[in-house]
Amino acid sequence: MGLRRDARRAVKLAKEIMWSRRAQRSLVDKLADQAVLEPHRFRVGVYFADGQVNLYQLRQWYAPLATLAERHPVLILSRASGAALKLLDESPLPVAYVRRVADLERVVHEQDLHVIFYVNQNAKNFQMMRYGRRWHVFINHGESDKMYMTTNQFKAYDYALIAGDAARSRLEKVLWDYDFDKRAIPIGRPQADHYLDGTTLPYTPDEREVVLYAPTWEGDRAAAAYGSIASHGVDLVKGLLATGRHRVIYRPHPRSGVVDPDYAAANRAIISAIAAANAADPSAQHVYDDGALLGWQLAAADVAVVDISAMVYDRLAAGKPLLITRPVNPAAQIDTAGYLQACEWLEASDPAGAVARVDEVAHDEAALARLGHWVTRYFGDTTPGATTARFHAAVDHLMAEWERFAALHADDGEIDEHDVEADEDEVEPLS
Repeated sequence: MGLRRDARRAVKLAKEIMWSRRAQRSLVDKLADQAVLEPHRFRVGVYFADGQVNLYQLRQWYAPLATLAERHPVLILSRASGAALKLLDESPLPVAYVRRVADLERVVHEQDLHVIFYVNQNAKNFQMMRYGRRWHVFINHGESDKMYMTTNQFKAYDYALIAGDAARSRLEKVLWDYDFDKRAIPIGRPQADHYLDGTTLPYTPDEREVVLYAPTWEGDRAAAAYGSIASHGVDLVKGLLATGRHRVIYRPHPRSGVVDPDYAAANRAIISAIAAANAADPSAQHVYDDGALLGWQLAAADVAVVDISAMVYDRLAAGKPLLITRPVNPAAQIDTAGYLQACEWLEASDPAGAVARVDEVAHDEAALARLGHWVTRYFGDTTPGATTARFHAAVDHLMAEWERFAALHADDGEIDEHDVEADEDEVEPLS
């Protein structure tokens, strides 16, 4: 058993090395075709040290950063060849490939980066954070009540852009001697202002109420068994399809059914039911959504039914009715310290009442009032454009602070920021 496992690992490593070398060659060709970056143009840098497997963390910032770049030019700094190759193809922002510390230093000295953003806690962030005379700012890649959101690593940054009061409350319980009023700046969720950007809906809006059902996968352990397709989903979707007054958008997690055959069968049953309903009534225009884009679904749906996952908070940022499936596995861990203590639950024990529960959450004044309280607590004002305005105001503030400190230290002279101990041949991520 051990020899087979070692052999599989060796094969996997060999494939990764081959892929990395091919990516390097492709990247060299692509970089040769790129225009040289204009010196001293960029004021904001986004430092991304991960490989392409974690590009989702950066992708969700594309639209807000592209809008920000209209007032403060933004440059993405990519350390890994695979990620850089993808970024050069898809990013709406200019990209600098900085594999070595020497490459990073060159860009730092050629540009006037006043603010550096970080979307995750990669250990290589510290290779960028060694450069002073600029603000290092953690912007994260989402909002949730996970332990990741209260890490003491927040203290490593000059500032953190947080979502709102809930984020600050979480951090206040963990971070000692931290100046929240100065260093934790609430901006909401700028991504929510772009949920519908450039999107053509896959249906024609009419009098039907649109219900998004976006379950997660079944999980690989009991503590994370949040998936609802087998327990709630089939009855819920079939009930909604039968009313004639709802339109269903079904967006399952791409890993749905990889562990549990019954879960996979339930997923197929829902997809088949949607196809049959559309065949019987083409005007219904129910949607099975397995596309790459996520955003329009969260904004377009009148009601969303989701499992415990990041989708809870992505939908909450839209400020619209939300229903969460309660896991049937008693071992599934539910953190009730935040929104989940007072959310609207959909129970699997009442399949006949699922549609009525959806209608209740969509129209009950008390439920809508409770939702409004938590939307404000997590994200502040979600009026379209409000969170983008707060994001821009936060960056404007940081720029003004940079100018203030630059004036205070105008007579300090130049400093040598060259890292003489940096390994010029450091190994980059393979993925």
